[in-house]
Amino acid sequence: MKSRQFGLPPRPAVWNNPPVPAPADNAISATTRFCAVYGHPIKHSASPPMQNAGIAELGLPWRYLAFDVPPENLDEAIKGAAAMRFIGLNLTVPHKLLAMDVVDELDQTARTWGAVNTIRFEAKDASGEWLPLRDVPAEAVDLIRTVGFNTDADAIIRSIREDLGYEPRGGNILVLGAGGAGSVAALRLAAEGATHLWLVNRTTAKAAVVSEDIQRRFPGVGVSLGYPTGAVDLVLNATSLGLKPEDALPLDLEAFSLNRARFAYDMIYRPAETPFLKLAREAGLKSANGLGMLLYQGAKALEIWSGRPAPVDAMMKALRQAIYGSGQ
Repeated sequence: MKSRQFGLPPRPAVWNNPPVPAPADNAISATTRFCAVYGHPIKHSASPPMQNAGIAELGLPWRYLAFDVPPENLDEAIKGAAAMRFIGLNLTVPHKLLAMDVVDELDQTARTWGAVNTIRFEAKDASGEWLPLRDVPAEAVDLIRTVGFNTDADAIIRSIREDLGYEPRGGNILVLGAGGAGSVAALRLAAEGATHLWLVNRTTAKAAVVSEDIQRRFPGVGVSLGYPTGAVDLVLNATSLGLKPEDALPLDLEAFSLNRARFAYDMIYRPAETPFLKLAREAGLKSANGLGMLLYQGAKALEIWSGRPAPVDAMMKALRQAIYGSGQ
């Protein structure tokens, strides 16, 4: 895709001035740069406290915001962030698949896993090289491009291993949902060497597309549409069902009983215990919510934007405070 020109007159590309330090009190000023998360809905998101804690720990003169963006407005909203010289964006439901056709360039992670959850804005230097906007004074920017990344895939595997103590290799796994999060999770689990995946989605055709992709790329992994008739190791909820109190369960208990599984993972982290996780706990399953996934995908996004290691401990403390009311 072509990089986008936002109608500004050409400016000299002499950008050797040092970055502006954060004010001592970390107050917003005319030099503050912004990052944001787009979603629909978005009010449940704990990304702002997590990312702002990381930004403050790194001493960056940035702020992280959250915006409710309907899917039909995604392209316009990304262009608006570029025009306002945002450093980067995160994308959550329902934007991760849509963004594949919106960004200018796809990083290898996005091409591999087929979804975009992180965008970095870049501008050209005097030699024509693309640089992250963190390295370019806002007033010197002329041409901007968007680069899409995926930080979800590695985050989900790390969280499953650390929070559940479960190794996906050789496992039988039921994945609920085949949207952006579900397709990435299924592909990543296949890449880890799962023995068999069962894919359940409200729209069977969408699950069939994911199944075909897995069979093409990982022919040694078995894939089935619908619920298994026997036992599985892990049931993973990658749908948004559970965000609202009135939501239905993400699985059909008549088709699959949770006592046929050992582990349960819900990508939702607010509420901390969804009805799905409550049922899993009552059935004796070891379970975890998506807090770890949120942490690790967000930490990687901050590293992509800042070029520095993310302060994971500070970010986790902020997450726990925001969601549970305690940093412990």
